[in-house]
Amino acid sequence: MTATIPTAAPTPQDIADFRALHQRVGDAIERAVHGKRPIVDLVLIATFTGGHVLLEDVPGTGKTTLARATAQALGGTVRRIQFTPDLLPGDVTGTTIFDPRDGAVRFRPGPVFANVLLADEINRAAAKTQSALLEVMEEHTVTVDGEAHPVPAPFVVIATQNPVDLDGTYKLPEAQLDRFLVRTALGYPDIEHELDVLRPGSTAGVIGEVAAVTTPAEVADRMARLRHLHVADPILRYVRDIGAASRKDPRVRLGASTRGLRALVRCLQVYAAAQGRHYVIPHDVQRLAEPVLAHRIVLTREAALGGHTADAVLHDVLQTVEPPQPDRG
Repeated sequence: MTATIPTAAPTPQDIADFRALHQRVGDAIERAVHGKRPIVDLVLIATFTGGHVLLEDVPGTGKTTLARATAQALGGTVRRIQFTPDLLPGDVTGTTIFDPRDGAVRFRPGPVFANVLLADEINRAAAKTQSALLEVMEEHTVTVDGEAHPVPAPFVVIATQNPVDLDGTYKLPEAQLDRFLVRTALGYPDIEHELDVLRPGSTAGVIGEVAAVTTPAEVADRMARLRHLHVADPILRYVRDIGAASRKDPRVRLGASTRGLRALVRCLQVYAAAQGRHYVIPHDVQRLAEPVLAHRIVLTREAALGGHTADAVLHDVLQTVEPPQPDRG
């Protein structure tokens, strides 16, 4: 039986239910990931938007723990791929095999056939293997020998990469980075939370402490209900102006694309609902612009060599583009 996709704006009860669900999942993840609630919430926003997450940080900050804890809390099927230079596309997507028992050729699904896929150290795989995964991320379908095999819904990839140790790695091209809805980093915990992590008996990093507090069906239903959450024209113009300003910056070779701006709007809808609102405000845009757009901006060679970053460009853009003012009439 096919579920009916809502076509009307979410009701106040829909918003309240989603806020409670978002809070419940975040609390479950925090059993294993201490002191990083803003990052946990960001990962959940991307997840409930139907996008994929790239966690980029140095070793030992909890990237894999966050990915596994998120998968555990969301319920459904979970698979993990440890990317290595010798990993083949078929090891990710699956392949056809000959069954000698009856002489038939059958498709054997790969680990991408899961609700949540943890792609550990994705930049250690060769380009053709990265492309195989990224194609599934975009299409939600694996095509082998001309036959399409849809992956389960919802389908979320949480990928990790280490930007420091680059020996034996293959950098993700800009076009493939664009497939990730959000890129973020955990960073080291603050002093008090690091002490809590070090304390004997702490649940930090213990995935078994994370309870499955929802199901794939509930996640898919909440995602569908938020697609028509109201985004006012002044907010849309604000998003458009941020994208236009990023393209005009002299440090930028490629600014935020229209696809990137659409992704930002989708995230704004989920973020507003997570705050218990049925509308988007300018602060929401300022909160999400960097993690959603920065990895889609390509700097000029001169700017990169001069130490500039896409994050800094977006920060400057947000300082110069005037946000819409509330209607006081």
